[in-house]
Amino acid sequence: MSSKNSDDVNVTGKIALVTGAARGIGRACALALAEAGADIALGLKNIDADSGLLKEIERLGRRVLALQMDVSRMDEIKTAVEKAGKHFGRIDILINNAGIAPENFIENVTEADFDYTLDVNLKGTFFTSQLVGKWMINQQFGRIINISSQAGFIALPTESVYCMTKAGISHLTKCFAVEWAKHHITVNAVAPTFIYTPGTEEYLANAEVKKMVLSKIALGRIGEPKEVANAVLFLASPAASLITGTTLMIDGGWTAT
Repeated sequence: MSSKNSDDVNVTGKIALVTGAARGIGRACALALAEAGADIALGLKNIDADSGLLKEIERLGRRVLALQMDVSRMDEIKTAVEKAGKHFGRIDILINNAGIAPENFIENVTEADFDYTLDVNLKGTFFTSQLVGKWMINQQFGRIINISSQAGFIALPTESVYCMTKAGISHLTKCFAVEWAKHHITVNAVAPTFIYTPGTEEYLANAEVKKMVLSKIALGRIGEPKEVANAVLFLASPAASLITGTTLMIDGGWTAT
């Protein structure tokens, strides 16, 4: 029997932590969750960079906490999660959005670039989930949504390390989902195609590159951050209560062809 309001796509009264929240998909996720009723902890690589996001969330009538949180640094992950948990008293939703995608041909990848990409994309996701998960286990409730990528399912030239980490995130999602299901924690991922964000602006400014990208997307257009955030909100909400261990493609049909 389904529970009352199980079909509601809202997160009223929940506490959400979003990493990499300053811009792009992370920013859109923070705003979507706030609009749907959640109070927000913002994980920021640079807490002093004022993007106006705090004021936007406050105008929605939500509580908001800014956190210094470079996910390549274990000390900052630990401190940020502890501050968020103590400030709000709980953490119900985690959005692991922080990620980087340095371009380089395989033969030119340096060990430093390799290590840093893994530190942010995989290690950061793992240990942020681990530490937030301890709060969720204690609560016997949680929703974790990881930002993977279509790059975890296809090969993109000059993005070998990024592709590898995003494939890892999708499989890591399954591992967390199976192990933590007994604690009423669901763990899912979304895998976007190219989205208009500050991180893709320069890449998509090249007319030939943009033409190639559009030729691969069956729907024939680049995505918007809000379109990813809407899927994240769904997975964080009661409407997705029976979904765990999955990666939802948000790729306009790229990987379907």
